[in-house]
Amino acid sequence: MQQLQNVIESAFERRADITPANVDTVTREAVNQVIALLDSGALRVAEKIDGQWVTHQWLKKAVLLSFRINDNQVIDGAESRYFDKVPMKFADYDEARFQKEGFRVVPPAAVRQGAFIARNTVLMPSYVNIGAYVDEGTMVDTWATVGSCAQIGKKRASVRRCRHRWRTGAAAGEPDHHRR
Repeated sequence: MQQLQNVIESAFERRADITPANVDTVTREAVNQVIALLDSGALRVAEKIDGQWVTHQWLKKAVLLSFRINDNQVIDGAESRYFDKVPMKFADYDEARFQKEGFRVVPPAAVRQGAFIARNTVLMPSYVNIGAYVDEGTMVDTWATVGSCAQIGKKRASVRRCRHRWRTGAAAGEPDHHRR
Protein backbone atom coordinates (compact mmCIF):
# COMPACT_ATOMS: atom_id res chain seq x y z
CA MET A 1 0.00 0.00 0.00
CA GLN A 2 2.91 2.34 0.74
CA GLN A 3 4.18 2.01 -2.83
CA LEU A 4 0.73 2.93 -4.15
CA GLN A 5 0.63 5.94 -1.83
CA ASN A 6 4.11 7.02 -2.98
CA VAL A 7 3.06 6.93 -6.65
CA ILE A 8 -0.05 9.03 -5.88
CA GLU A 9 1.89 11.57 -3.77
CA SER A 10 4.57 11.96 -6.46
CA ALA A 11 2.04 12.36 -9.27
CA PHE A 12 0.05 14.88 -7.25
CA GLU A 13 3.14 17.09 -6.91
CA ARG A 14 3.30 17.33 -10.72
CA ARG A 15 -0.44 17.28 -11.36
CA ALA A 16 -0.42 20.57 -13.28
CA ASP A 17 1.63 18.87 -16.00
CA ILE A 18 -0.46 15.69 -16.21
CA THR A 19 -3.03 15.28 -18.99
CA PRO A 20 -4.93 12.27 -20.33
CA ALA A 21 -2.54 12.26 -23.30
CA ASN A 22 0.73 12.25 -21.33
CA VAL A 23 0.00 10.43 -18.07
CA ASP A 24 2.46 7.60 -17.49
CA THR A 25 1.24 4.02 -17.13
CA VAL A 26 2.36 3.69 -13.49
CA THR A 27 0.36 6.76 -12.45
CA ARG A 28 -2.73 5.76 -14.45
CA GLU A 29 -2.70 2.25 -12.99
CA ALA A 30 -2.18 3.56 -9.43
CA VAL A 31 -5.05 6.04 -9.71
CA ASN A 32 -7.34 3.42 -11.25
CA GLN A 33 -6.41 0.93 -8.52
CA VAL A 34 -7.25 3.45 -5.78
CA ILE A 35 -10.59 4.30 -7.42
CA ALA A 36 -11.41 0.57 -7.63
CA LEU A 37 -10.48 0.08 -3.96
CA LEU A 38 -12.66 3.05 -2.96
CA ASP A 39 -15.47 1.68 -5.13
CA SER A 40 -15.31 -1.70 -3.37
CA GLY A 41 -15.07 -0.21 0.12
CA ALA A 42 -11.64 -1.80 0.70
CA LEU A 43 -10.24 1.71 1.22
CA ARG A 44 -12.02 4.80 2.46
CA VAL A 45 -10.94 8.43 2.41
CA ALA A 46 -11.69 8.79 6.11
CA GLU A 47 -12.16 6.33 8.92
CA LYS A 48 -12.59 6.37 12.65
CA ILE A 49 -9.42 5.27 14.42
CA ASP A 50 -9.35 5.21 18.22
CA GLY A 51 -12.51 7.32 18.33
CA GLN A 52 -11.16 10.06 16.05
CA TRP A 53 -11.85 10.66 12.35
CA VAL A 54 -8.67 10.37 10.28
CA THR A 55 -8.61 11.66 6.70
CA HIS A 56 -6.27 9.89 4.29
CA GLN A 57 -5.17 12.84 2.18
CA TRP A 58 -3.41 10.66 -0.38
CA LEU A 59 -6.73 9.02 -1.28
CA LYS A 60 -8.30 12.44 -1.82
CA LYS A 61 -5.32 13.25 -4.05
CA ALA A 62 -5.97 10.09 -6.08
CA VAL A 63 -9.58 11.20 -6.61
CA LEU A 64 -8.39 14.61 -7.80
CA LEU A 65 -5.79 13.00 -10.08
CA SER A 66 -8.52 10.89 -11.67
CA PHE A 67 -9.93 14.09 -13.14
CA ARG A 68 -6.50 14.95 -14.62
CA ILE A 69 -5.91 11.58 -16.29
CA ASN A 70 -9.32 10.96 -17.86
CA ASP A 71 -10.99 12.65 -20.81
CA ASN A 72 -14.71 13.33 -20.86
CA GLN A 73 -16.72 10.54 -22.45
CA VAL A 74 -20.32 10.08 -23.45
CA ILE A 75 -22.26 8.25 -20.74
CA ASP A 76 -25.66 6.83 -21.58
CA GLY A 77 -28.41 7.19 -19.00
CA ALA A 78 -32.07 6.27 -18.90
CA GLU A 79 -33.34 9.83 -19.23
CA SER A 80 -30.42 11.52 -20.94
CA ARG A 81 -26.84 11.28 -22.10
CA TYR A 82 -23.96 12.77 -20.15
CA PHE A 83 -20.44 13.97 -20.95
CA ASP A 84 -18.15 13.42 -17.99
CA LYS A 85 -14.78 12.06 -16.84
CA VAL A 86 -16.15 9.63 -14.25
CA PRO A 87 -18.24 6.62 -15.31
CA MET A 88 -21.39 5.71 -13.43
CA LYS A 89 -20.99 2.99 -10.79
CA PHE A 90 -23.91 0.87 -11.96
CA ALA A 91 -23.24 1.05 -15.73
CA ASP A 92 -22.37 -2.66 -15.93
CA TYR A 93 -24.61 -3.99 -13.14
CA ASP A 94 -27.22 -6.62 -13.91
CA GLU A 95 -29.92 -8.01 -11.61
CA ALA A 96 -27.58 -10.65 -10.17
CA ARG A 97 -24.98 -8.04 -9.25
CA PHE A 98 -27.56 -5.79 -7.57
CA GLN A 99 -28.86 -8.82 -5.62
CA LYS A 100 -25.33 -9.77 -4.56
CA GLU A 101 -24.43 -6.23 -3.44
CA GLY A 102 -27.68 -6.06 -1.44
CA PHE A 103 -28.77 -2.44 -1.84
CA ARG A 104 -31.69 -0.72 -3.53
CA VAL A 105 -31.39 2.06 -6.13
CA VAL A 106 -34.54 4.05 -6.93
CA PRO A 107 -34.57 5.86 -10.31
CA PRO A 108 -33.05 8.29 -11.10
CA ALA A 109 -30.41 7.93 -8.36
CA ALA A 110 -26.90 8.53 -9.71
CA VAL A 111 -23.70 7.15 -8.21
CA ARG A 112 -20.26 7.79 -9.65
CA GLN A 113 -17.67 5.05 -9.89
CA GLY A 114 -15.35 5.21 -6.89
CA ALA A 115 -18.18 5.60 -4.37
CA PHE A 116 -18.94 2.74 -2.00
CA ILE A 117 -22.52 1.73 -1.21
CA ALA A 118 -22.92 -0.84 1.60
CA ARG A 119 -25.54 -3.58 1.97
CA ASN A 120 -29.09 -2.74 3.05
CA THR A 121 -28.74 0.82 1.81
CA VAL A 122 -31.58 2.55 -0.03
CA LEU A 123 -30.75 5.27 -2.53
CA MET A 124 -33.81 7.36 -3.27
CA PRO A 125 -33.49 9.69 -6.30
CA SER A 126 -30.18 11.20 -5.20
CA TYR A 127 -26.54 11.76 -6.15
CA VAL A 128 -23.47 10.11 -4.61
CA ASN A 129 -20.11 11.46 -5.75
CA ILE A 130 -16.74 9.75 -6.24
CA GLY A 131 -14.87 8.79 -3.08
CA ALA A 132 -18.00 8.80 -0.91
CA TYR A 133 -18.66 5.96 1.53
CA VAL A 134 -22.28 5.17 2.43
CA ASP A 135 -22.37 2.58 5.21
CA GLU A 136 -24.83 -0.24 5.88
CA GLY A 137 -28.52 0.35 6.49
CA THR A 138 -28.56 3.99 5.43
CA MET A 139 -31.23 5.72 3.37
CA VAL A 140 -30.03 8.56 1.15
CA ASP A 141 -33.19 10.62 0.83
CA THR A 142 -34.80 12.14 -2.26
CA TRP A 143 -32.67 14.79 -3.99
CA ALA A 144 -29.88 14.39 -1.46
CA THR A 145 -26.29 14.95 -2.51
CA VAL A 146 -23.48 12.98 -0.90
CA GLY A 147 -20.39 14.95 -1.87
CA SER A 148 -16.96 13.79 -2.97
CA CYS A 149 -15.26 11.74 -0.26
CA ALA A 150 -18.08 12.27 2.27
CA GLN A 151 -18.46 9.46 4.82
CA ILE A 152 -21.95 8.40 5.92
CA GLY A 153 -22.23 6.13 8.97
CA LYS A 154 -24.30 3.00 9.54
CA LYS A 155 -28.07 3.04 9.86
CA ARG A 156 -28.64 6.69 9.08
CA ALA A 157 -32.41 7.04 8.77
CA SER A 158 -32.16 9.83 6.22
CA VAL A 159 -29.36 11.78 4.64
CA ARG A 160 -30.42 15.04 3.04
CA ARG A 161 -27.02 16.51 2.23
CA CYS A 162 -23.47 15.79 3.18
CA ARG A 163 -20.91 17.86 1.36
CA HIS A 164 -17.18 17.59 1.56
CA ARG A 165 -14.79 20.51 1.64
CA TRP A 166 -11.61 19.45 -0.16
CA ARG A 167 -9.26 21.53 1.96
CA THR A 168 -10.51 20.23 5.30
CA GLY A 169 -11.04 16.83 6.85
CA ALA A 170 -13.76 14.43 5.90
CA ALA A 171 -17.44 15.23 6.13
CA ALA A 172 -18.77 12.42 8.26
CA GLY A 173 -22.33 11.52 9.12
CA GLU A 174 -22.73 9.07 11.97
CA PRO A 175 -25.88 7.63 13.57
CA ASP A 176 -25.68 10.20 16.34
CA HIS A 177 -24.35 12.98 14.14
CA HIS A 178 -27.15 14.38 11.98
CA ARG A 179 -26.45 16.89 9.20
CA ARG A 180 -29.19 18.91 7.59
